[in-house]
Amino acid sequence: MDWIQDHLLTAILFTPVVGAVSIALMNREKHGRIRWLALLFSVLAFVLAAVAFSKFSPDQPGMQFVERTSWISSPHIDYFIGADGLSLLMVLLSTFLTPLAILASWESVEHQAKEFFLFLLLLEAGTLGVFLALDLFLFYVFWEAMLIPMYFLIGIWGHERRIYATVKFILFTMAGSVLMLVGIIYLYHVTGSFDWETILTRVSGPESVLSGTAQTWLFLAFFVAFAIKVPLFPFHTWLPDAHVEAPTAGSVILAGVLLKTGAYGLLRFCLPMFPEAAQAYGPTISVLAIVGILYGGLVSMVQPDLKKLVAYSSVSHLGFIVLGIFAFNVNGIQGAIYQMASHGVSTGALFILVGMLYERRHTRLIRDFGGLATPMPRLSAFFVLVALSSLGLPLLNGFVGEFLIILGAFKARTLFGVLAALGVVVAAVYLLWMIQRVLFGEVTHEENRRLRDCKPREVFILAVLTVAIVGMGVYPQPFLRRLDGTTRQILTRLDSARIYYVQGQDTPSLPVRIGKGVPRPIESCCSR
Repeated sequence: MDWIQDHLLTAILFTPVVGAVSIALMNREKHGRIRWLALLFSVLAFVLAAVAFSKFSPDQPGMQFVERTSWISSPHIDYFIGADGLSLLMVLLSTFLTPLAILASWESVEHQAKEFFLFLLLLEAGTLGVFLALDLFLFYVFWEAMLIPMYFLIGIWGHERRIYATVKFILFTMAGSVLMLVGIIYLYHVTGSFDWETILTRVSGPESVLSGTAQTWLFLAFFVAFAIKVPLFPFHTWLPDAHVEAPTAGSVILAGVLLKTGAYGLLRFCLPMFPEAAQAYGPTISVLAIVGILYGGLVSMVQPDLKKLVAYSSVSHLGFIVLGIFAFNVNGIQGAIYQMASHGVSTGALFILVGMLYERRHTRLIRDFGGLATPMPRLSAFFVLVALSSLGLPLLNGFVGEFLIILGAFKARTLFGVLAALGVVVAAVYLLWMIQRVLFGEVTHEENRRLRDCKPREVFILAVLTVAIVGMGVYPQPFLRRLDGTTRQILTRLDSARIYYVQGQDTPSLPVRIGKGVPRPIESCCSR
């Protein structure tokens, strides 16, 4: 027990690995035991993550639960992990969704079930490593490692065009990863370290070892890698194919967790390490985010496939997150982080619901449904609640993040706030229209009259998600308090690079040197 307390993050990180190894050693014919073992280790990881989240001190600055052990002597690389409010929220999200993804696949995965649950646990371990690594080499190892299980989950257990979707997913993400690897190697060349904290000290501020040109190119190298993973328009084209062809569990983890690794990278690396370049390119990136918000929403309206509609809605929702990040204020950044968690819960729930319908009807076309509220009242009630949370109804989780993001966007530039608010209206249109066509009205197909409502296992999954949706919407304070320190540190880094608002303007300008402006105040959502 003492070892776990002293190495809590390691315990969280390697619990899924131990589970995967245990499954690998089992007889593949024992499907029931394999499922239960996968569920046991995933729940254990969530319990440990919840313990870490409860023990985290919001008033203590910097990383907590830090562990450092020498790994490779030359070049010097450490097993260096730690967590702040951002990391822990993402770890909690990942460990929360994985057991639900396993339960959602309980009966639908019969072909090579041993390998399926093994890869699902390894995928969880890879994402946890991304959120916890503080050594850039270690981060890159986990960043690449999490692609491998997802490659197999889509390629083996996906649908008809799974090979095309898998190859497209790998090509896009690997292209960005290569650019980031070049950036990491260059940073090691100029700083002599892979240590995130050491690099942060040496590349930011007036004593930076980077020239303005070098910082710009490094920012772009990291940004493209993370923008592809988000995915930000126009790097989004791999996402709908991957979502549509992935099995339900793959879609849940892809939308709920993997996409958040891109936004996490922007917050952890791009803004703190390259603050001047981030501020210079911020308006352009914000425009791309708004295009993604509106484009994703408008394309969702015309989708005939339920799963593709939810996939394009993710493009829109992730646009909100990027817009909040590059608002460069407390409201925007805290809203973006909170929306990362909210989107993971709501969109993960939508994919689970679509998967439940597909198991019953073996179709995802909206025209094949209609009037499902009559034979399936329980599932329909959950579906409506989740859709309302996704469109940002007050007192549900989606409202908190979107409200803070729009507030931050208005503070940055009024037009950005107006266009982001228009994106909320578009979301209401496509989600409510989808609900009306799928659930309400007359039963349009005789096959739908005989559909079975939610089983007890499915009710449990949806009830857990409902608790999270309502809880995060009604009482977001425990999460926002833990994010306050992280947000302050990011903005302090921007201020330490002497980035200012131009005197008399309400909108952020391109970077200007001290003496030409007034410092941006750092306010706190939680202090009011």
